[in-house]
Amino acid sequence: MSVERFVQCLSVMNLNDSDAKWFPKWFAAYYSFPPVSRARSKNPGSRNAPVTEELVIEFLKDLKNHRQPAWRRLQAARALEFYQGIILRCNEVDFRPIRETLHVWVNREKCIPDGCGEYSPDLVAGEGNAGVIDDQEPKCIQRMRSTLRRLHHPKSTEDAYVGQVKKFIRHVGDERLEKFGEPEIGDFLTDLAINRDFAANSQNQALSALLFFYGKVLGRNLHFINSIQAKKSTYLPVVLTRSEIEELFSYMSGSYRLMFLIMYGGGLRHRECRTLRLKDICLEKRTITVRDGKGMKDRVTVLPDSAVPILEVQIASVRAIHQGDLDDGLGEVYLPYALAKKYPRAQRDLAWQYLFPSPKISRDPRSGRKRRHHIHERTFAYHFKRALDRSDILKKAIPHSLRHSFATHLLEDGADIRTVQELLGHKDVQTTMIYTHVMNRPGISVRSPSDRLGLL
Repeated sequence: MSVERFVQCLSVMNLNDSDAKWFPKWFAAYYSFPPVSRARSKNPGSRNAPVTEELVIEFLKDLKNHRQPAWRRLQAARALEFYQGIILRCNEVDFRPIRETLHVWVNREKCIPDGCGEYSPDLVAGEGNAGVIDDQEPKCIQRMRSTLRRLHHPKSTEDAYVGQVKKFIRHVGDERLEKFGEPEIGDFLTDLAINRDFAANSQNQALSALLFFYGKVLGRNLHFINSIQAKKSTYLPVVLTRSEIEELFSYMSGSYRLMFLIMYGGGLRHRECRTLRLKDICLEKRTITVRDGKGMKDRVTVLPDSAVPILEVQIASVRAIHQGDLDDGLGEVYLPYALAKKYPRAQRDLAWQYLFPSPKISRDPRSGRKRRHHIHERTFAYHFKRALDRSDILKKAIPHSLRHSFATHLLEDGADIRTVQELLGHKDVQTTMIYTHVMNRPGISVRSPSDRLGLL
């Protein structure tokens, strides 16, 4: 068979791992491509597959229609070029213009993984493009990851949504999710509520993930979904008192003291604090600009005066770290929304560096580029928990409790609730109203009737 001969010839050639693995697969796909099969049937005495410009272009267009990225189509074209040269031993098709056209599309997508030989450009995934996606995952998951990244969703959202869709795949036992709809989704959500005892928030996340997949990936509008939902509890946030804030702060050290001050003094979420860049801080106006907060919204909040001395030390430390990275030939930082392509020098600019950088260089999980990212999400949480354990506080507080405390203490000091809503970045004032229920004296001052009896 022609495919077997091609594999034997490739085995003695010095190909990189990716080409050695995929060239036979691309040629096998071309060999069984219906127009090629019909062309072979016209010459039954030959086991070779004909290679003509018309067939090659039609095959590559079919790959594009099946959502194969440009770098895959380029690899397929190179496989056919190898086949033409080493098996057919002719040059009937000039592959140079085909490769040049595909190179243009590759440079637009910028999504070739490592190990694809001379045709692998720099990796800039996550910067306004799909990035490297594992081709071993189900096709529906690959499409979902690509859509999430194209719409600039953070990696945490991608991981959460993909995890829920994978649970749904296991539930229905089929990767072809386009076959299913409202009845199967309803059964899945009911199973989460009854058999797996999932919390209401986890069920809502699963529903949101499936709505995103069917709406944004498949382009289908789901209608009424009949399912049993877990009852959502009335949640009151954990708020620390002012004395508890002071006690906890005394156990924090280093840059974690600054993170503590910024999260409590400015009402920032944990992720918003970790992802702050130097350019987001204005010492003169005492403001912090939060970029891409929850709901991909920007806002401006207050920078506490008490944080300024520590902040100046932290900025000097980041400057020194960044200069050392530049001296080592590194110094890049992740830029969103394809800014690295529009402003190629910005990723090495000091202003774009993270205020709380990671202590080590790491490889971007999407693109593979070596960069200094911000500190890991577990780092501050670990130091916060250690400080809580050392204190006498019995509340189950977490880093997000600092944001709750910020809002509650502002309201206790007489701040307007609309102002607090704007500082927190809440879309609806009803979300901010929850803090009126956890104030020291909500509404009018009320004295307990037992205090009037003098029982003790």
